[in-house]
Amino acid sequence: MKFTSTALAGVTIIEIEPFNDERGFFARAFCAREFADHGLTARVSQANLSYNRRAGTLRGLHYQVAPAQEAKHIRAVRGAAQFAVVDLRDGSPTERQHVTVRLDAVERRSLFVPEGCAVGMQTLEDDTELFYQVSEFYTPESERGLRHDDPTLGIEWPLPVTVISDKDRAWPLLEPLAS
Repeated sequence: MKFTSTALAGVTIIEIEPFNDERGFFARAFCAREFADHGLTARVSQANLSYNRRAGTLRGLHYQVAPAQEAKHIRAVRGAAQFAVVDLRDGSPTERQHVTVRLDAVERRSLFVPEGCAVGMQTLEDDTELFYQVSEFYTPESERGLRHDDPTLGIEWPLPVTVISDKDRAWPLLEPLAS
């Protein structure tokens, strides 16, 4: 696997290195040892699927607080989505900054999101399906979120929002940082 850092520490794009032959290819999509060697959380407590019927569907921005902070390893297995990751780690040099990453089933890249970061996504195609490996169990009392349209974040989503849950629409806005 090939690991590429982003502008946010720990947020990493992972590319498979396929072994091709007349049958197609075989590639490792996850290796706990390689993740740990790159400083990434390798523990997997849950695996989740997200199926999205319509392009423009927006989910997030989601995260969990201590003691259930979670890292996520995300892959598009069908279709395509644009992800936004926001650094919420206190004292981080990139606190409240974000990066965006496109994942699709053709390129087969994946995205690692470390603990302390919020992540959201918007589907770019109908019938997009995403696979998540998560380091902690879903813990409703630790769940938090940010508004996808928070002006403090300034995230530019590629499409108009066609579908969003009431819960995701209602997350609070961030307070501006004191200067």
